[in-house]
Parts: sequence; C-alpha cells; structure tokens
Amino acid sequence: MLPGLRHVGWTGVPEPSVTAEATQELEQYRVELTGFCYRMLGSSFEAEDAVQETLLRAWRGLDRFEGRAALRSWLYRIATNVCLDMLDGRKRRALPVDLGPAQAPVESNLRTLPDAEWIQPVPDVLVVPDGDPADVAVARETIRLALVAALQHLPPRQRAALILCEVLRWQASEVAELLDTSVASVNSALQRARATLAAGNVSVETTPTEPGEADRELLARYVEAFEQYDMDALTSLIREDATQSMPPYDLWLAGRDDILTWWVGPGIGCRGSRVIPAPSANGLPAFGQYKPSPDGGYEPWALQVLRLEGGRIVEFTFFLETETLFPLFGLPPRLDA
Repeated sequence: MLPGLRHVGWTGVPEPSVTAEATQELEQYRVELTGFCYRMLGSSFEAEDAVQETLLRAWRGLDRFEGRAALRSWLYRIATNVCLDMLDGRKRRALPVDLGPAQAPVESNLRTLPDAEWIQPVPDVLVVPDGDPADVAVARETIRLALVAALQHLPPRQRAALILCEVLRWQASEVAELLDTSVASVNSALQRARATLAAGNVSVETTPTEPGEADRELLARYVEAFEQYDMDALTSLIREDATQSMPPYDLWLAGRDDILTWWVGPGIGCRGSRVIPAPSANGLPAFGQYKPSPDGGYEPWALQVLRLEGGRIVEFTFFLETETLFPLFGLPPRLDA
C-alpha cells in the first residue's frame, strides 16, 4: 500500500501484477512530485492530493508501463495532467500584496475576501528532496512565497513549461514531449513566462544561501522581543521598509512604522503570546504563535513565516488558518500555561 494515500478512492487491495518493490519505486518520487505540484497549484493540500492521484494512476497502470528507464518522466507527465485538470477554470491563488496597495494600519481595513484563493505555505520537508546540498538550496529557493505567487499569474501550460525548464532543468525537447507540443512552442511559452515574471520583479534565478549563525541569533532575539512585546527591541530587528500580511485578510502593511502601529493598536491582542519554532516553510524560518487564552494556556493564532535580508527581518506573513496549518507543520493544538 502506498503510504499516506487518501482522498482518491484507495482500496488497499493490491493488484497481483504490482509488487511491493514497484510501489516503493513509485514512492521514491513523492517529495519531488509534491514540490512540482505545489509550484503549479500554490496549495500544500492540493499538491498532496495531486500527488496522491498521480501515484494512484501510475500504480494502476504500472503493469502496462514498458519504459522503465523513463519512469520519472512518465510520472511527471501524469502529475502535469492532474495539475492542469485541477487548474481548469479555477481562480488563481494569490498573496495579499498581489491584490492591491498597502493600507493604513487601522482595524476598519481588516477584511476577508470570500471568493479569494490564497497561497498556502508548505513545510520544506514535504517538497525538498534529500540530496546534494547545492540542489537542496536551489529547491528551497524556488518554493519561496513570492515566486510561487508569481507563478500563479502564468497560464497553466506556461507555468508547467517554466517550472520544468527553469526549476527542474529539463530540456525544451523533453518538455515538448511531455506537453505533446513542439520545441518552438515550449520556447515561446518560456519567453512569455519569463517576461511576465520580470514585469513583477521576480525571477526563477537564485543565489541560494544557507542561514548562518547571525540569522539564528537574529531569530532568537526576535522571539524574545515578540514574547516580551518589546517594541524598542523589535524596532532594531525589523528593516524600515518591511512588509506584513495576514491571509485570509486582504490587508497588508508597508513599512516598519505601520507594522508596529498595528501591533500596539488593532493587534494588541498578540501581547503575551508564546512563539515556538516550526519546520521551515517555503525555504524560510517559521514559528507557531499562540495567543493567551481566556481559559488559561495559549491558543493557536498564526503560523509566522519570516524573510530575512541584510541582518534584518524584511517580511512577515502571518497565516491565520491554524486549524489546518498547525497539524500540517506538526505544531501542538494549544500550549499549557
């Protein structure tokens, strides 16, 4: 049985012609396929479902598959088709910064958009395969939130071509075969996709860096300052042009002054919070934030995802859908006093 198969009608009854070794051979691609599907779909949960469907289709057709040397390519063909089907006619996922300008840090600007589809964070461990440290670093950089959000602006087939060529380093001829099109069409799609990303000041090209001791010290100081709600200390840690967003609200804030004004104003309920480390999300440090509960202890409030640059915090994304995200990141449902 493929570990973790769910939501796709898995019966648990193996076909006689499919061996345990064969299913294990399929399973070795789960993480990289999840990374591909996440970049395509912008949702950690939809990516998992897409991979489940991909592996189930492959499992069912494995006894008819003859090109064993091209198993990986075959799986990517299935995964691409699954993602294209899921994207058909669907509204694109976004981050608050994609939907309009920054707003003033006042409570009246805090609105939800009922029909909005938000980019969801993903734990690195689900989408970054083990391997050469340089390849791991590139994989982490190419799931960063800004890039995943920018990819959603591309038509689905352009998106697939760009991810396969620019992230996974496939040849245009290989992508043309996978997409049942010509090399010229793939190259044209790549050109248009690159232009779209460039217009948004986003690039797939990366210079991966591993967090160093200075970054770890900065994060430790941040946790201490946030738990103490020490605005002076936080001021020294946050860059002046930092931003903050809080999906599922469309409000986002631009500038350290507005962020801190929010924290001591409408966000004052965060005073007294506990902040604990979470697995890295989208190649970035993440924390579970728990607010004081009237019943005692601390209740989940946000998955904080931070971006650091130049020894300062330059971006806060507080994902508030804790009911689904905290289990995904292995965070406890509440903290005792």
